[in-house]
Amino acid sequence: MTIPSTRLAQISARFAELEARLASGTLEGADFVAASRDYAELEPVARAAGEVATMRGELESLAALDDPDMRELAEEEIARIRGALPEAERALSIAMLPRDAADSRPAMLEIRAGTGGDEAALFAADLFRMYERFAAEQGWRVEMVSANASEIGGFKEVVAHVSGQGVFAKLKFESGVHRVQRVPVTESGGRIHTSAATVAILPEPDEVDVQIEDKDLKIDVYRASGAGGQHVNTTDSAVRITHLPTGTVVTCQDARSQHKNKDKAMQVLRARLFEAQRDAAQGEEAEARKAMVGSGDRSERIRTYNFPQGRVTDHRINLTLHRLPEILEGPGLGELVSALIHEDQAKRLAALGE
Repeated sequence: MTIPSTRLAQISARFAELEARLASGTLEGADFVAASRDYAELEPVARAAGEVATMRGELESLAALDDPDMRELAEEEIARIRGALPEAERALSIAMLPRDAADSRPAMLEIRAGTGGDEAALFAADLFRMYERFAAEQGWRVEMVSANASEIGGFKEVVAHVSGQGVFAKLKFESGVHRVQRVPVTESGGRIHTSAATVAILPEPDEVDVQIEDKDLKIDVYRASGAGGQHVNTTDSAVRITHLPTGTVVTCQDARSQHKNKDKAMQVLRARLFEAQRDAAQGEEAEARKAMVGSGDRSERIRTYNFPQGRVTDHRINLTLHRLPEILEGPGLGELVSALIHEDQAKRLAALGE
């Protein structure tokens, strides 16, 4: 996809304008925040556009050389630039792709055990540890919001808040059904079982994104149950919030205080309502989304972790890696994440060219 030189000039001019406004010292409050955000979003595009413009300019200058003594050197340089220019133009096209406004946001990570009983709960815990370790590598912060532990150490459900740079952009393709094939620790006969867990990655909204009225909430408090220390079953600290218009229910019992549990539950509720709003807004683009790497549908089976063969297969991009331990330890997940992002970019570029 070739970007016209006039468009490159427009990008450069807009970036220079933003740079000058920020340097002027005249912007304050919301204006400064908005200009800073626009600058940060445009910077990678302007950098890529500048590189393409420079390469094209060098080609024109070299082609115009009349000196016979310099011609051979010029031809070598022309060949080098022509070889590198397509990749630079592709990088610019990717930088110019429409961005998901939520890409830079923190996210809620929700994992629920599916079919498979205790083994599914253990697998849900494995997935949570995988994301924790991957987050640590990225320099992100993971804060547990709520957890419903199983009796043998897994999670029936776990919700965590993940904050840092580019969290949703890197994790959004993880939503869906993750399947595991292995011999459960509870299996005495050595038979391979198939279990599943569901992952949902929800971008965290700003308070202005989701308006929640007190009259739309039903809040119940009760005594926490299950593993959790001495405070369990001693105070009414657990909180259940029901959003009446949508029927969305959120519970939280991990914190010792009712106030903290309510705050965490509201955080999760806002994220779920925001995701519902995004889904509704993208309804017209549903078919286009399905053509990409994934729709984000939590019922969509996206990946299989096969322990006997030591492999992980992502079914959306037909990628199999025989590095299961490294992936579950966190570092190997980066290769899958990068492959999914690149596939999404390639499909969106192809769609623009149709």
